Amino acid sequence: MADSPQPLKARPLSPFVTIYKWSPTMASSITHRITGMGLALGTVFLAWWLIASANGPDSYGPFMTVAAHPIGQIVLFGFVWSLSFHLLNGIRHLAWDMGYGFAVPTANGLSVVIFALSIVLAVGVFAYAYAAQRGLVP
Repeated sequence: MADSPQPLKARPLSPFVTIYKWSPTMASSITHRITGMGLALGTVFLAWWLIASANGPDSYGPFMTVAAHPIGQIVLFGFVWSLSFHLLNGIRHLAWDMGYGFAVPTANGLSVVIFALSIVLAVGVFAYAYAAQRGLVP
């Protein structure tokens, strides 16, 4: 006689972000994933720019209308910040792959530095672009 199937027991759920105490390393890990998705979405905007610039003024005009709009500027800034954060955090991951920076104070400190540097880098890129647009830099 075949054994009857046992009812499945309720499986324990993994404790999520509401259970753990937030740390900079946890925030940078989650942000790294989010910026990766943001880069994938931002690539569509980048492809539009490249295609519009290759097709001439009739295609480039609508792109520039969207890109020059305040919402377009926010999207562009988000893309530049995502790229900055993902790059810097990727360098940290390379250091981890080599076995450096695993101590909790080091990992947390680098997370804070990466957040700060990514913002500074993104603001710097935008400041340079605005200065170049106004002819203030070569």
